[in-house]
Amino acid sequence: MRLLVSVVDPEEAQMALAAGVDILDVKNPAEGSLGAPSPETVRRVRAVTPPHVPLSVALGDLPNLPGTAALAAYGAARLGATYVKVGLWGVSTESEALTLLEAVRSACAEFPDVRVIACGYADADRLPHRPLAPLRLPAVARAAGVHGCMLDTALKDGRRLWDFLSETDLRAFVEAAHRAGLLVALAGSLRAEDLPRVRDLGADVVGVRSAACRGGHRSGPLDVERLQRLRALLPSRRDE
Repeated sequence: MRLLVSVVDPEEAQMALAAGVDILDVKNPAEGSLGAPSPETVRRVRAVTPPHVPLSVALGDLPNLPGTAALAAYGAARLGATYVKVGLWGVSTESEALTLLEAVRSACAEFPDVRVIACGYADADRLPHRPLAPLRLPAVARAAGVHGCMLDTALKDGRRLWDFLSETDLRAFVEAAHRAGLLVALAGSLRAEDLPRVRDLGADVVGVRSAACRGGHRSGPLDVERLQRLRALLPSRRDE
C-alpha cells in the first residue's frame, strides 16, 4: 500500500519527499475536502517533484458541470499531474456521475500517462443535496473507464471514514473496485494508527493530510516527526 500525503506548497512538498512519501497530492484545504489548488501552486510543486514520484492534483468538490470539470482536468494534466482527482460533490445519480467522469476522461485523452480518479464521500448522507452513494462508486468508475476510485469524507469535523461505513462495507467497496480493475484509495481524517487497518482492507493507497500536520489539524503545516511516523508504518514503494 502506498502513502499519499496532501501538500499545499513546494516547501511542504519537499518535506514530504524527504520523508519518502509515495505520492504527492496537491490541494487547497481551505476550499473543501478536495479543494483545488491554483495552477501556479501545481506548477511550483511539480518543479520540485522528481519525475518518478507521482503527483496527484485535486480538481475540487465539483458541481454537476461536466464542461467545468473537463477544463479543470485538462489544466491539471497540462501542468504535469499523474493523477487527477474528481470530487463527485454535485452529482446525485449514477447517470450524472458517469457523464461528468466521461467528460474528464475525454479531456485527459491526449495525456496517456494521466490517470483519472473518481472520488466519492463516505459521509454523503450528511450533505443536504445527497451526492452519489459511496458504495456505487466502483460501478460508475468502471463504466466511465477511469483508472481508480477514492473514498474521502466531505465534512472535516474530526469524524473519520469508519464513522460512516462499516468495515464490511469498506471491504466490499475495495473488493468491488478490484474486480473492476480499479486502483483503490481510502482517506477521510485518518490517523496514523488507522494505516494498518486500511492496509488490511486491501486498499492500494491511503491518503492523509491532518495526520501529517502539526497538532493533527489539516489547516496546520506539515510536521516532520508525524511524516516520519507515517512513513515508518508502511514500507516505501515508489513504483507503479
